Order: sequence, then C-alpha cells, then structure tokens
Amino acid sequence: MDETSGTPSIDEPGLPGFGAAPKQSAGQPPAPAYRVLARKYRPKDFDDLIGQGAMVRTLANAFEAGRIPQAWMLTGVRGVGKTTTARILARGLNYALPDDPNAGPTIRLPTLGLHCAAIMESRHIDVLEMDAASHTGIDDVRQIIDGIRYSPVSARYKVYIVDEVHMLSEKAFNAFLKTLEEPPPHAKFVFATTEIRKVPVTILSRCQRFDLRRVEAGALIAHLQKICGAEGVSAEAEALAAIARAAEGSVRDSLSLLDQAIAHGAGHVTAETVRDMLGLADRARVVDLFEAAMRGDVPATFSELRSQHESGADPAVVLADLAEFTHLVTRLKLAPDSARSDTSLSEVERVRGGDFADRLSVRALSRAWQILLKAIPEVQAAARPLAAAEMALVRLIYAADLPTPDEALRQIRDGGSLALPARAPGAAPSGASATAGAPVRAAAPAMQAAPAPVTALRATGSAAPALRALPEARAEMPPAPAPAPAMPRPTLVPSAPEPRPVPQAAPKAETGPRLRRFEDVVALADERRDIGLKMALEREAHLVRFEDGRIELRLAEGGRATLATDLANALHAWTGRRWVVALSQETGEATLDARAKAAVASRHQGAASHPLVQAVLKSFPGAQIVDVRDKAADPAEPDDIPPPDSDDPDL
Repeated sequence: MDETSGTPSIDEPGLPGFGAAPKQSAGQPPAPAYRVLARKYRPKDFDDLIGQGAMVRTLANAFEAGRIPQAWMLTGVRGVGKTTTARILARGLNYALPDDPNAGPTIRLPTLGLHCAAIMESRHIDVLEMDAASHTGIDDVRQIIDGIRYSPVSARYKVYIVDEVHMLSEKAFNAFLKTLEEPPPHAKFVFATTEIRKVPVTILSRCQRFDLRRVEAGALIAHLQKICGAEGVSAEAEALAAIARAAEGSVRDSLSLLDQAIAHGAGHVTAETVRDMLGLADRARVVDLFEAAMRGDVPATFSELRSQHESGADPAVVLADLAEFTHLVTRLKLAPDSARSDTSLSEVERVRGGDFADRLSVRALSRAWQILLKAIPEVQAAARPLAAAEMALVRLIYAADLPTPDEALRQIRDGGSLALPARAPGAAPSGASATAGAPVRAAAPAMQAAPAPVTALRATGSAAPALRALPEARAEMPPAPAPAPAMPRPTLVPSAPEPRPVPQAAPKAETGPRLRRFEDVVALADERRDIGLKMALEREAHLVRFEDGRIELRLAEGGRATLATDLANALHAWTGRRWVVALSQETGEATLDARAKAAVASRHQGAASHPLVQAVLKSFPGAQIVDVRDKAADPAEPDDIPPPDSDDPDL
C-alpha cells in the first residue's frame, strides 16, 4: 500500500506456494503480484467504512471524551468488516505523527502515522493478532496473559486482536476472565466473532459490544460502482444489483463476486455474465415464470422453467428467486413506500410487481410463499432438481388459490356441492384473463358468518386448480344433530357455618369446600394441583357410591393400589374432615375418562352425519374431522370460522 497517498499499491510481492511468477528479462523489475479487490480496497480508516455509521459515531464520542474501554466485542456476519475495524481501532489507539507523538488516541486519521502502516499490514510488534479457530487452548491464552505484563515496545498501547473468539475452549475463556476485567493500563483487547451466542456471558459483560450491520444494497451498489471506476471497468447497473443481492450485505463477498465477474466478462461486467457466473435467472424471466404459475398455465410454466434451466439457471435458485419476488409483491401490496425505495430493484420488478400487488390477494401470496419456501430444500436435495422444481410449481399452481374452509362451505351451500372443475392443459382459469400477459385478479372476500356447529377439516386430497371469484350469496345450513353434552366442570361452593342454637361452646365450623359429587373431588384435586391423583381418579376409579364423608370405588385393572388411602389423606388435608374411602367389588360407573371420550366420539359422529359436512368430506378425498366446537347461542357472537388469510394447518 502506498504510504503517502493512501491508495492501493500494486508492487507487493506475491505469496509463496501459489505458483511461480512469470520469468523476467535481465534488468527488468519483477512483475507486480495481483491482489484481489477485497484486499486492495480494504478500508484504512473509519471514513472508509460503509454502513456502520452508528458504531463510528459511538467510537468518535468515546475517544473525544476519553472514555475508552479496555475491551471491544465486534460481531456480525462474514465480510462486514470486523477484522478491519479491529485494525483501525488499533491504529487509532496508537496514532502518532512524527512531529506530534502525542496526537492520539483518535479516530481522525487524515494521514498515515508512525505505526499505521505496520498495523494495517499486521506486522507491528505491539499489535498482536490471534486466530482463535487455530489457537483454541488454554496454553495460547496463557501466552497472552504472560506477555501482557510487559509494556509496549514502541506504541502507546498493546492491542490484542482475537478473531473468531467463540472458538476458544471453556478453559481458555475462564483464563481470560480476570485479565480481561482488570488489564494493565497499557493493554487493550478487540474480539471479533460471527457467533456471538457461543461467547460466554461472563466475557460479554467485560466488553463493549458493537453489532456490525449488513450493508444495504444501495450503499453496496454505490461502493461497487466506485471500485469499478477506479479499476477502469465498465459495469451495468443491473449486474451490480445482482452482485449486491447475492452478497447479502457482505462487502467482502460482493468484492469477491465482482472480481470473478470482471474475469468472467474479460473486463466488462454485464447482467448476462453475472447470471451465467452465478447460475441466476433473468429477473424479467423470473417475473414471467411467476405470472405463468399464478395464471395457472402449466405448459407455459414448464416451458419457461426448462428454458431458464437450459440457459444455465439452477432450479433451486429459480425457486429462490420466485420466493423473493413473491415477498416483493407482498411488500408492494402491504408496504408500497418502503418496497419502492429499494434501489436494488429493476424497473421490471418495480412496475410488474406493483401490478401483481393490485391483482393478487394476500392469501394467495402467503400460500405461494409457504409452498416455495418448503420446496427450495427439497429441490436442493433431489437427485433430479429440474423434476423436483416442476412438481413444486405444480403444487403452487393448484394450491395457490385453494378456497378456505369458509369459502368452501359457502360454495357448498350455494350449489349443494363443492364443484372443483378440471382444467385442460394450457387453459386459463375461470375468473382470470385468457391472455398471457394479464395477471390474475384477487379472490373473493371471505364469508361473514355460518351457523353452528363449526367443523375443522384437514384436507389432504386434491386442491382447486383455478383462481376464481367465489359467489357472495349465502344460504342457511340445516341444523346439525345435537351433540352429546360435554361433562361440565363443577364449581366448588364454600360451606356456610352451621347454626348455633345455644350459647354454649360449639365445634369449629367447617372452612373447607363442600363436595356434593365425585366430580367435585376431581375438580378439587385439579385446583390443588395434585395432577397425579386427579389423573388416577379420572382413569382408574369406577365410582360405586358417593355420600357426604364416604366414597366407595372400584379400581380399574392395573390401577394404583394405594388410591383409596391417598384420596382419604388428601381429602382430610383439603377439607379438614375425616373421609372414609373404601374399595368395593361392585361394577360401578364408567371412569370419567371413558365417559369424556364417549362424549367426544358422539360429537364427532353427530357432525359426520350432518349433510353439509358429508358434502365437504366427499368433495375433499382424504379429509377428516379433527375437532367439533359448539357455537354460542347468542347470534351476535362472532363466528368461529378463521379469516380467509389464516395459515392454520388444521383448517
């Protein structure tokens, strides 16, 4: 690096082991070794850091106020500048000018100081860098602890930079604790990690933590344009936007991809070369594929997917792009201002995405997102990725606008059955445009109300292949057979004190609950949180006779032998009275658990015999009743049917 101008240098020697340098003629200087862009344009001071304004502002205020901590913890994803920030911190701590040795510490680094070049090149004797991934043991930490007692040789501070600190062992972390809490005044620590959760809390509490943010796409594109100008490389804006999206906020990843794209395109970076290099699909063609899928045109969808695959696009990447575009359309529908301000969007995505946002429902978009999100790992792991991607798109086409339970019930009431018309290959769905360029329109709004009972269905069979508007008319559903009454939960009523007719000393009044039936005993066990006794009474006890102060039971086969004694002791402790609990050989009643299961079975049987439920079960092969709920008698109470955008898997 040029020490005077601060611009990247090109005369550094190459690294050994990476191939011999080309032969030079006698008397000629050696050819300069190539440096990748990620190293060549590494930031030298805080002004060069992009996207980390909050951290720079905090450090500037701390340095100006003299509130410099003994340790920093830098965390963030790969490539956002953690190690570079640590070196800049070391440079600021030891900043000194030849004519003013006491110029620092400061974060204002207008020129290279006495120690700056050596620090940035990782060769300063007082700035020690350790890679915790390869030095994980306690012996490595002991070397730091032993050397920290000595004063710095030439700089102001001894700075220890530990990269990937989460890789240290538990013993190594424990050895750091005392030194990190009370280091000598001439020592500073800078830790960097991508796994902040793996760092012990005892270490974090001794450090000042900074979370380095992912760089936004707009700032990353501007940075790439600046570097392309410095390198004399022509680059299309769409190509840089694709690189910024692929980098996911990592500056180092974006520079590595740009380096590769320059080599791939022989000095000219175009969107086509970037797509070929990364296996991406054209953004406009991704939108075309999305439109064909949401229009329900299976042949056009398959043709577009295979065309993109033949052009070099990875099927899993195509589905990921579809999911990303689905998310964009959802943002344009629900938060249009924030979505349109994204500088990484192309004009095609912005215009056509807004058109889809006006025409598609949130239900269709959310369902498409779920299908694509689950399909991506399936395609990545499949032996035939293209076939797996085609089957995923089939699921998307036939389930993206599957009617919700309330719409299905309304359609059955209107027509007597749920008609799911089959569609010929290539035919446009009913209610959608027949032309290839017209997006579909939104589905009809959800039904407002439905009589009781509400039956929840889990559909596992075929789905409606068409996106269509359902009618709004309503019809009254015939009354369902009355389900068997559920066993009510008893209410425990405290007893009143007994009258005292004579003013003589009377026995102490009862203060415990009055138990009128066996169900009250079970409810009392539940209230006192004796779950074991409660479950035993429900499942193992056949009630023979119940009187005030006396209970006769028959134990079920395999029941707890000590149930009678345990119940008697518990009732004495809970009520303050002696209870007689006896075991009997009489048959007695069914257990409470068996009676509850019989009630549930009766409710399911009653719901299954309902004509409307039978029509739904017939229309959805494989569907089954999973729950039956009684609606309140009050007609003003809101319906128990979920909204049309509900993602409940049991509905």
